Parts: sequence; structure tokens; C-alpha cells
Amino acid sequence: MQDKEPLEDGAAAGHDERPSRSARKREALAAQKLGESLLGLKPVELDALDLPEELRAALAEARRLTSRAALARQRQYIGRLMRDVDPEPLERALAARRGPGTLRAKMPR
Repeated sequence: MQDKEPLEDGAAAGHDERPSRSARKREALAAQKLGESLLGLKPVELDALDLPEELRAALAEARRLTSRAALARQRQYIGRLMRDVDPEPLERALAARRGPGTLRAKMPR
């Protein structure tokens, strides 16, 4: 019987450093939700953010659409564009816009 050397690095054992499929889907969904929250901003507020021109055009197009199916496709496209954008500054801007009172949970009556 031959001695097999233990595998030192995880890549040789079939374990890569890339995220799992589920993790990638969670990230894509989070990016899409962040993009959808940008739809609620006024154009003046969007101008204050450093967004790529293609994303600005996609947001403007989403505001113009009236068909539910077309809007769903546009939201997915916005989510795809959001994957290339750093979410931290956008999340901070949205949190500042909401203010401190919106983080509290509503009390049941």
C-alpha cells in the first residue's frame, strides 16, 4: 500500500476560496433590495450619490415603467448593476435619510 501525503492546501482538496452559491444569491438579493430602495429617492438625492451613469439611467427607466412585469425585470437589472457598486456609502446615505426614529420597532397596541 502506498503512503498518500496529506493535502496541505484546501484548493487541492477541492475547496476553493470563493463563496458558496447560496452566499452569492444572498449577496445578489441584498444588492437588488438596495437598488430598489434607491428607487424611493428623489432625483436630487440621487445626484448627491456617486452612482455610475448606467445605474442612474436604469433607475430613471424604472420610474418611467408602468408594466408590472417590465418593472420586475428592471429591478433585476438594477440589482445586477448594484453588484458592481460599493454598498457602504449608499447604505449610509439611506440610513441618514430615514433618520434615527425609523430603526425602532413599532410597539403592539
